[in-house]
Amino acid sequence: MDTLGTQEILAAFAHGLADWRKLAQSLAARYRVADPVQGAAFVSAVARAAVLAGREPEIRLGRGFVDVSLFTADLTADGGAGRWVTGGDLDFARTVSALAGEQRLTAAPQEVAQLELALDTADDAAVAPFWSALLTGGPGNTVLDSVIDPTGRVATVWFQKTDPHQPPRQRWHLDLWLAPEVAADRIAAAVAAGGTVVSDAEAPAFTVLADPDGNKVCVCTALDRE
Repeated sequence: MDTLGTQEILAAFAHGLADWRKLAQSLAARYRVADPVQGAAFVSAVARAAVLAGREPEIRLGRGFVDVSLFTADLTADGGAGRWVTGGDLDFARTVSALAGEQRLTAAPQEVAQLELALDTADDAAVAPFWSALLTGGPGNTVLDSVIDPTGRVATVWFQKTDPHQPPRQRWHLDLWLAPEVAADRIAAAVAAGGTVVSDAEAPAFTVLADPDGNKVCVCTALDRE
């Protein structure tokens, strides 16, 4: 596969891909629609184009919006499927944007988001089958350091390498992926609501926040990543 790095993807956004943002494993776009009929017409147009292009986008029709997520699945030897962005995904993103333009839909890229769960563990090989079986129904949906549901029903779980330790040290945290242009405002809102900034040393790639009880969360963007 012609998998692309984050910087290649971000550079492509300046050339006909202003509707799109890079999240953890995919390209994402949101389009505003007036009603379900208009939304269904757009979904149908994207679906027809996808069949012709040999793509399999994830499409969600909600109240007043249509979300489109693009990635290429790479099957592994044990049956799992990783998610990567390829040149083909960029090409189809341009097709989706053109279809949205034909239907005079407004893009809302600042509204896209993705939630991942991160678990500290010294032995991801031992714990990954459990979480894969629990969350996806089978123990083999693990790719590299993550459990990925091939049907997208639940959030991805990834395993952060750590030294062995005893509870009660926090082992779970959330990774909230946002469009870069809204991350600062979201962080400010969380701080105003009682949170604190634990570390911004890696910003804008990620900023670590904590709630008043000390529970941590990372606000992540695609900036300053490989």
